[in-house]
Amino acid sequence: QFQLVESGGGSVQAGGSLRLSCEVSGYTYAHIYWGWFRQAPGKAREVVASIYTGSGITYYADSVMGRFTISQDNAKKMVYLQMNSLKPEDTAVYYCAADQFIMEYSVRWFKVNEYRSWGQGTQVIVSS
Repeated sequence: QFQLVESGGGSVQAGGSLRLSCEVSGYTYAHIYWGWFRQAPGKAREVVASIYTGSGITYYADSVMGRFTISQDNAKKMVYLQMNSLKPEDTAVYYCAADQFIMEYSVRWFKVNEYRSWGQGTQVIVSS
């Protein structure tokens, strides 16, 4: 598929903020389905948020609703995850994911296997 590179992870105290960025290269289509996922030690990978650049529609996991914001710059082929009011339970490796097309996006946006391209991950550590 194409390559994704995340940046922006790090360590922060509870209540703090971080902004993750992800850039795609080698992608030639006009629009893209983006996803941010995370995986904590010993746990399954889970969706955090998703956005489709064609419509701008966004979806969020309940656990981050109101605290995280996904946004995109389609001209730069980048997606961002602004994370505010961070909690220790947000500690995980965060992955950027993307795909050219997701059928029935409104009911599949949270599924890991709908996204065929993945970044290498960036660590986020939130201390109490």
